[in-house]
Amino acid sequence: MNPAPHPPQPVRLAAAPVAPHQKIERHTVEFTGSGGEYFRVWIVNVLLNVVTLGLYTPFARRRKAQYFYSHTFVADSPLEFIGKQRKMVFGFLAFAGLYVAYEIAVRTGQDTASSLLFFGFALLLPWLWGSAMRFRLASTRWRGVRLAFTASWKEVYLASWPVFAIAAVWTVAFILIDPMMGSASPAAKDAPAFAPKAPELIWPVVAMGAVALVLTLLCVIRLEYNYRRLLVARARIGGQVGRWKPVYGDFVRVWLATVGMFLLCLLAIGLALAAGSALVGRGWGQIEGPIGAILAVLVIGIGVVLMIVLASLPARAYREARMFQLVWNNVGFSHIARSKTDLRTGAYVWLRVRNALLTLLTLGFYRPFAVASEYAAKVGSVTLWIKGGTEQLAGQLVEQQGAFGDAAADALGLDLIG
Repeated sequence: MNPAPHPPQPVRLAAAPVAPHQKIERHTVEFTGSGGEYFRVWIVNVLLNVVTLGLYTPFARRRKAQYFYSHTFVADSPLEFIGKQRKMVFGFLAFAGLYVAYEIAVRTGQDTASSLLFFGFALLLPWLWGSAMRFRLASTRWRGVRLAFTASWKEVYLASWPVFAIAAVWTVAFILIDPMMGSASPAAKDAPAFAPKAPELIWPVVAMGAVALVLTLLCVIRLEYNYRRLLVARARIGGQVGRWKPVYGDFVRVWLATVGMFLLCLLAIGLALAAGSALVGRGWGQIEGPIGAILAVLVIGIGVVLMIVLASLPARAYREARMFQLVWNNVGFSHIARSKTDLRTGAYVWLRVRNALLTLLTLGFYRPFAVASEYAAKVGSVTLWIKGGTEQLAGQLVEQQGAFGDAAADALGLDLIG
């Protein structure tokens, strides 16, 4: 009689090794420079640019980048700018040559050449942007590790579709509007040189122009979103890639708030200038003749310029602060690092307005102090949370990069923009 079979024993799986707990270190990014130090760099750059009629620009840009990088400390180690000067000079000369050729074609009435150059710029824009990002990241080094921008040219051009959409929108708009437009009658001296053929066509022309402007703004927002997303998602340090969380709707909301702020500032400044001009106008009302007319034109012209500048300044500062918060609160590198910022929007807007007024009052000599203070406000607000010790992390990144990292960064250095 066979013995009863033993019941099947449960299979015991070997427990997976538990990774040791890695502490998360908090590091505040620091800027150790100052406006006084940067003033010396800035004044030399300005003087040499004046003497060389602008040809010193690529050298000035490199000196500025080296100053700000060397005074920016990330996890207690400074950044390094290692961009090659010859690439920056070549890029500057190539871009300047294309721009001069376009201006000559426009001013000499060579419509065909200017149109070809214009569309050529549109086709080159994605390539120029991609080259600039590759150069910027490949020129940045931290603890011996170089950054890289690894997006393919196909990805860059696919992200650039809003550029071509804007060209299509305005091409269609001109095709639709052109039949409605015609030259004004020579007898009507006060009529505009180019106006709708009939009064009832004014509103359709205005409506199509407004639609084209709205679509253009949405495309500009989309282009900014696509480029920022691609830059972060395809950035690499060692073997770690960037992480991106924002969505297109976040960018639209920031832009809409910026437009609303601009309109409110424009209304407030317009009311203030109108009230001031009414009070001053009582005194000027007694001035007759050409002097009074000249003063009136000057006041109106200065008032319009002040309205636009003063209204756009807070709005642009607001947008810059909100975009900075949106990006730096939602990006990181793989699973090893993430960032947060405590930049305050109102404080940054006031800083920008104050710097603009001081720059104006000092005839531009406060500009380096303004640049340094705004850079310090943004950079100093960023905090990095890094998994593991920085020494261990730096060693891992160097191993992941290897000798191939520098060679690849150099291979990607066919860059025109420094």
